[in-house]
Amino acid sequence: MLASVETLNEDNTMIRQPVSGESVDVFPAIYQQQTNIAIWHREMPEQLTSAVDELLKTSIKKQVILKVSEQDVHQQLYEAFEQTNAVTVLADDIAQLVAMFCCLFGVEHAGLRLTVLEHAMCPRFHVDRIPCRLITTYQGAATQWLQHDGLNRTKLGAGSQGLPDEQSGLMPDGSQIQQLNSGDVALLKGEMWDEQQGAGLVHRSPPLAEGESRLLLTLDFIQ
Repeated sequence: MLASVETLNEDNTMIRQPVSGESVDVFPAIYQQQTNIAIWHREMPEQLTSAVDELLKTSIKKQVILKVSEQDVHQQLYEAFEQTNAVTVLADDIAQLVAMFCCLFGVEHAGLRLTVLEHAMCPRFHVDRIPCRLITTYQGAATQWLQHDGLNRTKLGAGSQGLPDEQSGLMPDGSQIQQLNSGDVALLKGEMWDEQQGAGLVHRSPPLAEGESRLLLTLDFIQ
């Protein structure tokens, strides 16, 4: 069930807010102008969790970048990894996400990046200069993000003057930080979505504990 949304704040500025749900039915809400992140809260099946764990223990590859379609994603992943049962289980799940992404946005291909991380890839809060990105963390700590209201975006990047995000003035306090769960699938609007300039979702990679690994999948628009 989608959360109800309003259009304008009291000062007549556009509301930007999250929408979440327990099924993929939440994703079309990303087309609502006020939605800057759509989150599908899902529990990963045990078979998928076990497959991810096995892949992380056995694969020496740290990153795979592919241009995929619903029809060829299995074969491309089999070529990138050995065709094991674990890879097949993971490929089945990724193929479903590719199919949903391509159907939702009316595209034939997606840019797929599957990455094993042992440290935060983008440790500072930032916005992406893209229209929209699908993201899910199969294992490990998942993406952190900030509500739009109350942010001082001038403190992003160089505007932080080198201070940590929690001390730069970007947000009122650390309690503003939101975090996805491992297994959640989210669509994140970037700065290049129509009428989204200055309102792309502010997010970062989470800090990882020593010895922790994270398996991250992203899907992007591609030419």
